[in-house]
Amino acid sequence: SSVQNAAPADIFSSKPLESSLDQAVSQNAIQFAGHEKTVPPDSSSKDASPLSLAQPHSKGETTTKTSDPAKMPLSGAVSPQTLKNETVNNDAAPNPSKIEPGEARNQNAEETEGEIMEEALLLLDESHKYWVKGEMEDALNMLDQAYALLIDTNGNSDIARQKDDLRLMISKRILAIYSSLQSTTAGTRGEIPIITNEDVEKEIRNFQTVERDFFISSYQRSTIYRPVILRELRKAGLPEELSWLPLVESGFKINALSPARALGLWQFIPSTGYKYGLNRDDWVDERMDVEKSTRAAIDYLKDLHEMFGDWLTVLAAYNCGEGRVMRTIAAQHINYLDRFWDLYQKLPYETARYVPRFLATLLVVRNPQQYGMDLGSGDLKTEIVSYETVQTDRCMRLCDIAQKLEASEETLSVLNAELRHRMTPDRPYPLKLPIEKVETLLSVIAEIPGVEKPRGSLRASNGRYVKHKIRRGETLSSIAKKYNTSVSAIRSANHLSKNRLVAGHRLNIPVRMAKGPAAD
Repeated sequence: SSVQNAAPADIFSSKPLESSLDQAVSQNAIQFAGHEKTVPPDSSSKDASPLSLAQPHSKGETTTKTSDPAKMPLSGAVSPQTLKNETVNNDAAPNPSKIEPGEARNQNAEETEGEIMEEALLLLDESHKYWVKGEMEDALNMLDQAYALLIDTNGNSDIARQKDDLRLMISKRILAIYSSLQSTTAGTRGEIPIITNEDVEKEIRNFQTVERDFFISSYQRSTIYRPVILRELRKAGLPEELSWLPLVESGFKINALSPARALGLWQFIPSTGYKYGLNRDDWVDERMDVEKSTRAAIDYLKDLHEMFGDWLTVLAAYNCGEGRVMRTIAAQHINYLDRFWDLYQKLPYETARYVPRFLATLLVVRNPQQYGMDLGSGDLKTEIVSYETVQTDRCMRLCDIAQKLEASEETLSVLNAELRHRMTPDRPYPLKLPIEKVETLLSVIAEIPGVEKPRGSLRASNGRYVKHKIRRGETLSSIAKKYNTSVSAIRSANHLSKNRLVAGHRLNIPVRMAKGPAAD
């Protein structure tokens, strides 16, 4: 959503940095960490000159302070409060000495590098809180303090790389804040840059030819689920273009299952689904619950955006994992700042196709006629009906419920897509029904025949497990930490006598039902 000289609803709804850089360069631009950002002129003086950061001084040069912030040469990030103080103290004598990193930190020498970086991260988090409240100067002050903490590397190359990454994150936040200050247009604005290149055009040709039927049928299914997805995206303040991500992920098939065991519209693997609150047992797999899986996907996308800063890199990480993208970025010999195309060729083939495929989808759905696509408006599916829930506590097949209610079994299946066997569990379960059928069910529920629990269940009724495929380098301890369980519990569930694991084998991981989404 757009910003009108105020803080965005959150960092994820801010104007994308890349799309605002051209405008920033043509206005009052300053150099920061090798990139440009826009700073509004000092409104208190009609004759104020644009701020500019001086290039790093060569050896032997000195920096002269001045009481005029418009003429002050700066090095690194400079706090707005510092500029304010310099302006007030007009009588102070210029200080030609260069500010030492130890003075900027103002911390004891005994502090570890980890503590310094942790403090910088806390300041980064505080800056976001100020930004959301519209307190821009305080937000920038927090960022300046965080940047000052990270100037000295103490000769440690590993720490230097981590600090460099963190400085870039701070730089991006500063650029985003200044970009938001320059935004004045109200209304909905797309935030994902639509780029056309050879790779995007290749995916468009695929949609026009060999994947034409897939694209059209996926588009027609989208009308069932996109209203729900759009509603949740708007609540979260995320770009509405993300509502088309399930077309690339699953073709808008609610029960789509990949070879990697990713399931549902948003293609969650079990461990990531569990991490974001999606329960899974013999009866229910909430990766197929439209509302819950959409909220989980939004939370995941938010976390990725906080990590990487631009949406194209976020999409790549959503596809192949944030760890893979971080390793690819770390292996580069250039600084990375919101530039997916810098690492594009080094990502896995599937991921390298994934982002152009998503951009091609956006281009086609926005103007299908331009690309010779008839998306069959007469064949569009009906969106999910309004519903209410009725608590059930015994096994009943959806087909029997539909017959008794004189309702469509397909409608009940869409509303309760998370039911793995198209039957209600033998425990309390909130069954979703069209609003007009709720009273009817309450009056006839005793007449609906019960059924037995399906045989061959993976686990006992009092236990819950998820399957985990062991990856190279994993240990029982790391797996237990990932699922918030214990090593002994995993050993017991899999009859393991040793800690040695074999990559590729699968483990049963005992987990507790996640709180939060399960209560919906």
